[in-house]
Amino acid sequence: MNESVVVQDPEILSGTPVFAGTRVPVRNLLDYLEGGYTLHEFLDDFPGVSKAQVVEFLEQASAKLLVAA
Repeated sequence: MNESVVVQDPEILSGTPVFAGTRVPVRNLLDYLEGGYTLHEFLDDFPGVSKAQVVEFLEQASAKLLVAA
């Protein structure tokens, strides 16, 4: 994905990081995963977020964690 998967804009949820093109906070995905829900359940509950966005977000987060380690 060439475009940003996550955006922060003070006009959208007071600057909370959200998936681009949505008002779905990234924190929602993390909460779902921490709560034992599946990616499929998250995507069903937030149809505005694409699987490609979630996968790209997780890949970027993983890469940043591996660089920091």
